[in-house]
Amino acid sequence: MDRRSFLKTSALGGASAALAAPAIAQGAGRTLTMVCAWPRGLAGVWDAVERFVDNVQTMSDGALTIDARAAGELVGGLEVFDAVTAGQADMYHAADYYFTGQHPAWAYFTTTPFGMTAPEMMTWYYGMDGQRLHRQLGEVFGLHTTIAGQTGAQGGGWFRKQINTVADFQGLKLRMPGLGGEVVGKLGASVQVMAAGEIYQALSSGALDGTEWVGPWSDEKLGLQEVCDYFYPAGFHEPGSALSVNTNLEVFNSLTPAQQRIIEVAAAECHQFDYALFNANNGPALERLISGGTQIQEFSDEIWDAYGQASQEVLDSHMDDDIFREIRTSADAAMSTTAGWLGRSDNVYTRQRTRVLSSM
Repeated sequence: MDRRSFLKTSALGGASAALAAPAIAQGAGRTLTMVCAWPRGLAGVWDAVERFVDNVQTMSDGALTIDARAAGELVGGLEVFDAVTAGQADMYHAADYYFTGQHPAWAYFTTTPFGMTAPEMMTWYYGMDGQRLHRQLGEVFGLHTTIAGQTGAQGGGWFRKQINTVADFQGLKLRMPGLGGEVVGKLGASVQVMAAGEIYQALSSGALDGTEWVGPWSDEKLGLQEVCDYFYPAGFHEPGSALSVNTNLEVFNSLTPAQQRIIEVAAAECHQFDYALFNANNGPALERLISGGTQIQEFSDEIWDAYGQASQEVLDSHMDDDIFREIRTSADAAMSTTAGWLGRSDNVYTRQRTRVLSSM
């Protein structure tokens, strides 16, 4: 894709005066423009944006600041990748799986169907090859990459009717991005990808029959319980979803070594902060949703099996790409070894804790 040609015809074209090419001069008092995939104030994901911005300003004593622009303020929420790779903004905050159209391997740095939980993702990223592979993929597109947020396990979705069998996906108008969207497409759903700010209206108007977003806390703030009766807390598609701050590589290289390190450390701290924030708020939000009349559902084994089969087909379909194959192989190996330990330690402990305490 000719990204500069794209930008001339996108929403960014109308904001060209506001988004000049990024300044790369050295010196103190520098401000970087960050375009975001999220509406301003959206629970959890905008908290991650604010945390990152505050981290950078505080750690640099104000010498480096981030001007965070919400979706639609300078570019649309799904246009942030093109804005930054074209050099029209300095960095973006988003979920990288929005950009699988650029390369399917971007999904691995958010989440993949039947993929890693949040602890497994952190282990692969920080303790194994994940960060190195993220950086290598980013360099292909002129980006310096780092994860900067984590939602934990995301819900299976909100629906206007119950999903009882695989046949119920036929013709279902469903919002689901990333490789998970390809999976439900194989089951017969009519898959759509839209920014968060468009979801509520699409459900209200009937343009969507269902959607996934994040989890009880963020979904409640978005108002999904007002337009859907049925919520499935467990899903196959996002077992632990990371968010990213990715910086134009030319801009990143123009920063001082100290400023570069500030961005990386600020993002890493933001990642763990956001994970804790989602976990702290999801439980109470789920109880409020139940009290408010939301009907909690669970997919049948038949549906889970269909999800699994379709997920393997989708992942296998991209294995002819060398980059995708290397990243998938690394992620699968990391998930296997990490799960092998956690399955015999943490998982046994939590199961026994529940059993023992419930009997007292």
